[in-house]
Amino acid sequence: MSVERKLVISLLKLTKNGPVLVESVNEEARLPSTVTWELLEKLQNENLIYLKSDKIEVDRTSRLKLAVKVASLGADVEHISNLLCWQEFEEIAALALKNNGYTVQNNVRFKHERKRWEIDVVGCKKPLVLCIDCKHWQHAISSSALKRIVDLQTQRTLALADSLPNVKLKLECVKWERAKFIPSVLSLIPSACKFYERIPVVPVLQLQDFIYQLPAHTETLKFYLRTFTTLS
Repeated sequence: MSVERKLVISLLKLTKNGPVLVESVNEEARLPSTVTWELLEKLQNENLIYLKSDKIEVDRTSRLKLAVKVASLGADVEHISNLLCWQEFEEIAALALKNNGYTVQNNVRFKHERKRWEIDVVGCKKPLVLCIDCKHWQHAISSSALKRIVDLQTQRTLALADSLPNVKLKLECVKWERAKFIPSVLSLIPSACKFYERIPVVPVLQLQDFIYQLPAHTETLKFYLRTFTTLS
C-alpha cells in the first residue's frame, strides 16, 4: 500500500468526529513522522486539510474529496464507504442545493397509498423539485443493481408528487402553480452510467455542476409534472 493511501485512510478514520492530532494520524498510519508531515503539507496545499499547529482539521466537503482521492489511489471502495458517515452525503447534497437557492428538507417521510416512503434530500426551487437518493457504492455496481436503485427512486419521487399537498410536509413547491419532480441518485464514486432511463446518477464531486446546469437541461430528464391549486 502506498504511503499516501495509508495516510489518507487514517485521516478518514480519525476525523469522523472533528479535529485530530498529527501524532494520532502518524501512529495510525504507522509512518515516519517526517513522511507524515510531508504528506500532510501536500494535502494542505491541495486544500484538502487544514493544519493548525499539531492538529488537523477536515471539513465535510474535504472528507468526501479525500475519499474520492484515496479511491483513485486504489483503496477498497467498501472500506472507504465504511469510513464515511451516512449523513455526510446528505449534508453535502443539502449544502449544494442551498448554495444554489433551493429550500431543502432532509429525510422526507410520508405515506402514500398505505405505504411509507422516505426521500433522503428534497430541494425546491421554482419550478423544480429535486429528489435525491444518497448511495454508497459498496462495490462495482451492475446494471441490474443500478436499475433497481433508479426504479425505487422513481417510485419514491412519483409517490411524493402524488401525495402533495400534505399538511405534514412543509415543502415550498405546494405554493406554486406547477412543479417538476425530478428523481436523481447521488454516489461517492462514478458509475458506468451518468444517466439511466433519463434519471441522473451524479458523483458527489460533480453535484455542484449538475445543480447549476439543471435548469437548462430539465427537458432531457425524466420528471413528473404536478399542478397545484394556489390561493389568489
